[in-house]
Amino acid sequence: MLIKVCGMKYQENIQAVARLHPDYMGFIFYPKSPRNFEGVIPEIDENIKKTGVFVNAPISFVIDKVKEHGFKAVQLHGKESVAYCQELNSFDVDIELFKVFSIKDEFDFSVLKNYEPFVNYFLFDTKGKDKGGNGYTFDWSVLKQYPSTKPFILSGGIGVEEIEQVKEIVKTDLPIYALDINSKFEDEPAVKNVNLLQQFFKEIKQS
Repeated sequence: MLIKVCGMKYQENIQAVARLHPDYMGFIFYPKSPRNFEGVIPEIDENIKKTGVFVNAPISFVIDKVKEHGFKAVQLHGKESVAYCQELNSFDVDIELFKVFSIKDEFDFSVLKNYEPFVNYFLFDTKGKDKGGNGYTFDWSVLKQYPSTKPFILSGGIGVEEIEQVKEIVKTDLPIYALDINSKFEDEPAVKNVNLLQQFFKEIKQS
């Protein structure tokens, strides 16, 4: 099971988390977020896919950040349309594209169909007051209705307390590609607790 650690911000913390070798590391470009990234990303293992996270940003801004930071993936966390995803795909940049949809107790999965040709993975997180980092899970039983074979990333309030739940849902036939973790592993916004992450990595990777 692949793991993405999102909401990275501070140089030393980025390097400390990178030494755990997550599969993806996410950098948020959204001024309203306490995890908004500014500055330069320190050098990390090239096998870790750096991911830019954007919320309703102009496509030109997304492309500029992809080129500036060498992102291998882009995560769209706003109300980006199918046409937006299609246009982003038309640029000559080699990226994986994640489109986020937020869930609470129910979800109309039919809205995904038109996105399928233009995204690599869907990402499902918890609907809350913030654009991610709300710290609690949605009702994962809703995913039993998932109608697609398109792999998806599971996000939203996943921490060490959810390890057993994660192990159970991974055993199902759902096409779960990766886990996205963030606020449950923080000592404060954007400061990840490396010991907690190490515990989670060990448990999930061994399962």
